[in-house]
Amino acid sequence: MGLWQDAKNIQKKDPAATSVVQVLLLYPGFHALIYHRVAHWLYRHRRFFLARTVSQWGRGFTGVEIHPGATIGHGLFIDHGAGVVIGETAEIGDNVTIYHGVTLGGTGKQQGKRHPTLQDGVLLGAGVKVLGPVVIGECSRIGANATVLTDIPPHSTAVGSPAVVVRQNGESTIASEELNQSDYPSIYDLLFSDLSMRMEGLENRLKELEGTETKADADPGEADSAAPPKV
Repeated sequence: MGLWQDAKNIQKKDPAATSVVQVLLLYPGFHALIYHRVAHWLYRHRRFFLARTVSQWGRGFTGVEIHPGATIGHGLFIDHGAGVVIGETAEIGDNVTIYHGVTLGGTGKQQGKRHPTLQDGVLLGAGVKVLGPVVIGECSRIGANATVLTDIPPHSTAVGSPAVVVRQNGESTIASEELNQSDYPSIYDLLFSDLSMRMEGLENRLKELEGTETKADADPGEADSAAPPKV
């Protein structure tokens, strides 16, 4: 798949794109891919200084910073592009969608694989931070402003900071199929709601026990008669 197919893929995904020509000429996310392909070729041929030079030109022109060492598959759609950062050892599969403000970053100065892996079909909402060598499984969706610190299984929806899986393999329809972020639940609201229900149940049980003890104190003879005989 070449740049023309990448442009057609962007037009298909973005309802605001009225033509492929518009994508080719005006979309910073598409331009970032062009810069990266040149920079990545230089990087693979150990022209590291030139590779970083090209990537910095791309950053200045598009607002998207992609390290030349990052591996990117076909059909990547970087919507808007502003503030996107992709680290050196990041791996991105095919047909991935990334919204503005996304960071695929590391968590320290360790060597080797230190950036995320996005498998095919992943979608990251605006402002998502994926940190460390975690893997986001294929066709998973991460809600806006989530912070992903652990692996996300395939075909899942995760939200919150740190991110929590709220839907997987069709189970639980709390979140919608599409990235309609108004449908995503508040993880903390769900946790507090569950906690409140548990506390209410404990309080009701405590009242029952207190009522039994009060009745026994009021009629000790009845309580003694109900007690089993000692052997």
